[in-house]
This record gives sequence, structure tokens and C-alpha cells, in this order.
Amino acid sequence: MRPFLFLSLLLAGAALAKPWQGIEPGTSKKADVIDKFGPATKTVKSEGGEILAYLGEQAIKGAKQAQFRIATATGLVERIDVFPGPVIDKDAIEATYGPMCASAKAEGACYVKKLTDDFRTYFQYLSMGLTVFFKEDGKTVHSFVFQPPKGAK
Repeated sequence: MRPFLFLSLLLAGAALAKPWQGIEPGTSKKADVIDKFGPATKTVKSEGGEILAYLGEQAIKGAKQAQFRIATATGLVERIDVFPGPVIDKDAIEATYGPMCASAKAEGACYVKKLTDDFRTYFQYLSMGLTVFFKEDGKTVHSFVFQPPKGAK
């Protein structure tokens, strides 16, 4: 399957936080995740919550691994980290979500290009609540992070 088409199917939808596979950060609950995907391969307690991880034979279609961070206080999905199975490149990301923002205001369907502490590139689509991290080559996707945009309720 072509990367652009796969990406469109894998990450379709729009809302306050970009949903993934019908699960929307800030809105969906832990029970929604389990109802949709079954028991997690691994559950890890973390500060203020827990992480439901689906990997190996339980990996969700299109992903090598998916992690859902659940807030203990609310029971809501705070964040989704997805490590895609197929190779997805920068061109497919821009074609699907939009180009680099023309200004630092980052309004609309565009990204702000940033670097991690270890100098890896990532695109932050602020209005969508989507961050795309690239591998060391700066061209292929390492992971996606879905979480409500800053200031979203």
C-alpha cells in the first residue's frame, strides 16, 4: 500500500485532539481502549496514571506498537504514542497534514519544525494535537504522538 494512502487510513479524523483508530485523547476513556482493542499486552504504572501498551501479536493493525497513557484522576486517555509498521516519509506527512507554517503563529493545518535534545527532527501540528517524530535520517517517521493541543480543555 502506498505510504500516503496508508497514512490517510491510519490517521483519519479531526477534532480537538487528533484521534487514532477512534480513540481521542482528552475524550476517550480507558474502557473505550480495552473495548476496542482488548486487554493490553502490557500495563505499566507511571506517575499520575498508567500506560496500556499493545505490541507483538497484539499490535494494532498498521502499528508495531501503540501506547495509551491513561490519567488516574480522570480515567481519560491523555496521550497516544504510535510506532508505525510501514515506512512513512516526510512527503506523505506533509501531503496528509499540511506544509510548514509560514509564520511562528502556527495557525491552521501546518507544522512547526523542531529538534529534540538529541537533534532529531519533529513536526508539531499545534492546532491538531499531533507531533510526528522522525528517525535519525530526518526523512522517515519514527512515531506519532496524539494529545490535546496546548490550551484545549
